[in-house]
Amino acid sequence: MQTILTDFYTLESYEKAENGSFIAHISLNKNHDIFKGHFPGNPVTPGVCMMQIVKELTEEFIGKKLFLKSASNVKFMAIIDPFETPDLTLQLDINEGEEEIKVKNTTSFGETIALKMSVNYKK
Repeated sequence: MQTILTDFYTLESYEKAENGSFIAHISLNKNHDIFKGHFPGNPVTPGVCMMQIVKELTEEFIGKKLFLKSASNVKFMAIIDPFETPDLTLQLDINEGEEEIKVKNTTSFGETIALKMSVNYKK
């Protein structure tokens, strides 16, 4: 699948849990140009990039191109600094319906939860 976040992150590994959830391990590229502007001298991973990563991983796992329909309960709970915490774990609970895919995501580094959100995608 093609990604719009070229070289922004690497999918290191993933597994499908018994309950159908996916657990993905990614590493952020701390040298990516996005971090030079967001913010100079104090890099922070943009929330919109994290939302795009969830979309791209969901597309990868189900093998379908998706379009964001809605997002709710989007909670950024910790700053993701690509120099301090580049290695992230994303849990994706994917519920595939006829025309819609619902995903609940929890993104963390270590014991810290950085992002929680629920999104609906159109196929």
